[in-house]
Amino acid sequence: MDSWLYQTAQQLAQDSAAYEERAFFQALSQLALEQEKRIAQAQGEIDGRSWDEKSW
Repeated sequence: MDSWLYQTAQQLAQDSAAYEERAFFQALSQLALEQEKRIAQAQGEIDGRSWDEKSW
């Protein structure tokens, strides 16, 4: 599941002529992927903790 930010950054990286812009947008797209991964992990942790009756 790719976010809007990831897709937009990828498109901007492809459309950029300058190396600096291309590098920036590629780094931004990698950041967006990492954020998606961390959000999914946090959601899983919250779900796991909410169902763990020992930690209530």
